[in-house]
Amino acid sequence: MSAQEIAIASLDGGSFSGYLATPTAGVGAGMIIIQEIFGVNQVMRRLADAYAAAGYVALVPDLFWRQQPQVQLDDHSEEDWNKALQLFQGFDEDKGVEDLIATLNTLRQLPECTGKVGSVGLCLGGKLAYLMATRSDAECNVGYYGVGIENNLEEIGNIQKPLMLHIAESDQFVPPEAQATIRVQLSGHPQVTVYSYTGVSHAFAREGGQSYDQAAAELANSRTMAFLQRHLS
Repeated sequence: MSAQEIAIASLDGGSFSGYLATPTAGVGAGMIIIQEIFGVNQVMRRLADAYAAAGYVALVPDLFWRQQPQVQLDDHSEEDWNKALQLFQGFDEDKGVEDLIATLNTLRQLPECTGKVGSVGLCLGGKLAYLMATRSDAECNVGYYGVGIENNLEEIGNIQKPLMLHIAESDQFVPPEAQATIRVQLSGHPQVTVYSYTGVSHAFAREGGQSYDQAAAELANSRTMAFLQRHLS
């Protein structure tokens, strides 16, 4: 695989950067990797590399560019956590989705991309993956422990393409009441699959992170890969 930084034209003028990882085969379905609150850091780049190794053209857009471009923070640092939370609080969610749609447009136009594009998001990205399902025409979307999905459940009727959500039952940022609401509201939707993972907390799939749980991560990731293969191949 190969990797490089590319420019993505925003929908309202200007541009922002994205980390692009291309598979060895040179062509594949597109995959938008949607960042956590720590920016396009080493964790996100490694994740993109892993998707490229699996045959996808993976692109991680810099969603904090409107506040501070090129943010790279570490979940092991208290100072970085404080900075990440500050950026999260200042994040314009609607503009973030617009930037993801711009990323979707860019990926589809790349010669390496087959034209089919999905998204996978974690934490902040998990919520944005849900909003990509309600506001974009991406072929499929996957959200890991998205924070605040319960605040946008009125958009459920807009979901036309497959969506998978992974919920951590001990998520300190998504209380049990919110989890229950999400499950009840989304149950029965023909395009939505929701999995809950007992005994794990937020960011259980962040390899090397403080809350990483290998068994739960491997199970969630295997479900994700089968889902993507089904809808993007």
